[in-house]
Amino acid sequence: MARYTDSVCRHCRRENLKLFLKGDRCYSDKCAFDRRGYPPGQHGERRGRKLSDYGIQLREKQKVKRMYGLSEKQFHLFFERADSQKGITGTNLLVLLERRLDNVVYRLGFTNSRSQARQFVRHRHFLVNGKRVNIPSFLVKIGDMIEVREKSKKIQALQDSLDAVVRRGIPQWLDLEKDGMKGSIKGFPLREDLTMPMQEQLIVELYSK
Repeated sequence: MARYTDSVCRHCRRENLKLFLKGDRCYSDKCAFDRRGYPPGQHGERRGRKLSDYGIQLREKQKVKRMYGLSEKQFHLFFERADSQKGITGTNLLVLLERRLDNVVYRLGFTNSRSQARQFVRHRHFLVNGKRVNIPSFLVKIGDMIEVREKSKKIQALQDSLDAVVRRGIPQWLDLEKDGMKGSIKGFPLREDLTMPMQEQLIVELYSK
């Protein structure tokens, strides 16, 4: 699988939106998007051409894909799963993405970015219902308990992230026990719970062509 190794700050500049891909750095004055709020590349500051309908749909798909840190193949598989479910395909897609274990670990405040969450999940620092899970794409269910392994509770990065959780807040569909370094799934997110600007219908239109 192809792996992106360039600066992720270019993603924010390309999508013209702060995607919070680098954790605490995104809140500081070192944030590249705040310092250079124009697309990357040699002609970034001079770009002003109008996008076609296809271009708008593509940019929306790329934005959401990069926000959750997925490859093209992974994202398309999630879309196919969302399309096969009952209900609104776009909303189904966003709920599935939110249910990923790496995203839940990030949302609970155990890490300061989704990429850091993926790394910690792969290194088996988290338990789901008492069992070690090292698959970032694992989909949590209502009632699941996610907790930091006892041997991992002393990791400074986890402690620092939890100390800063007030700044980001915890979604209503999750419950955090900060002292015990564990959290639970109270329910699945509603569309209005997802506050980042996303137009999922454009993604559905793109894949429906």
